[in-house]
Amino acid sequence: MRSIGRLAMAKFYETFPLKLGCAVKGIDLKTENRPEVIEQIKEDVTKHRILVFKNQGVISGDRHVEISKWFGELESTFYKHPRSPHPDVFRVSNDPKEGCTGVGRTGWHIDGSFQPAPFSYSLYHMVSIPKQGNTAFAPLTELIEGLSPDKRARWERLWMVSDRRSGPIHPLIYSHPVSGKKVLCFHLGMTTDFIWDKGTPHERNASHEEFEEIIREIHHEFVKDGGKIQYSHKWEDGDFIISDNLAVGHEATPETQFPREKVGLRVLHRTTVMGSKPPEK
Repeated sequence: MRSIGRLAMAKFYETFPLKLGCAVKGIDLKTENRPEVIEQIKEDVTKHRILVFKNQGVISGDRHVEISKWFGELESTFYKHPRSPHPDVFRVSNDPKEGCTGVGRTGWHIDGSFQPAPFSYSLYHMVSIPKQGNTAFAPLTELIEGLSPDKRARWERLWMVSDRRSGPIHPLIYSHPVSGKKVLCFHLGMTTDFIWDKGTPHERNASHEEFEEIIREIHHEFVKDGGKIQYSHKWEDGDFIISDNLAVGHEATPETQFPREKVGLRVLHRTTVMGSKPPEK
């Protein structure tokens, strides 16, 4: 029994706080498969929302998928680029010959807002790092808690309508299915409408002017005060990020699409894990 107790208290890796989330050192994701370590990683992703595993070298597409499956079944709704190392790995780049371009540049968002249950986790690995091209993240719970009372009351009345033909309708503010904390279901570039007071006698679609105002309001909360709420991750060799997709918004910075001739080749691999529960009030 004492050995089990020591095992439960074992420290499998070191964590170092970042502006959002933690950097992780002292673990090799290419070979790690111990169930107790995987469980600790899953707990820490829920706790910290973003884990940046450092010094991982280059992780193969097959291994990227294996790590992703620690969190559930993968859901791959994206274009399959010919250079992708695995059908479930989304390969993005600043060179169309190397990966899909323009990805993540349509506005702040979570991944999979067009799904009945948005993706629960996103896992990123930069296999070719340019001189410029950060990924920006922001904590959704703190953003909501920082709203003025009037704006919070307005957002609580809103539901988003995805731009996909069969896209679902989600509450803008809802409770995270694991942590229970308030988060946002949103995509500033893939929303066609907002609905006020859904399911009540006062339900109505937002006017065009209201729609534009809501999009501006949400965007403003991410960029106000010089983007103070943001954590802009500068990629380094061997970085592998596991994020709680439902707890953090993100956006690719403009520099991610600077031409290869100017900043060098950028190639990012991403997987997404199927959501477990549709957003609900």
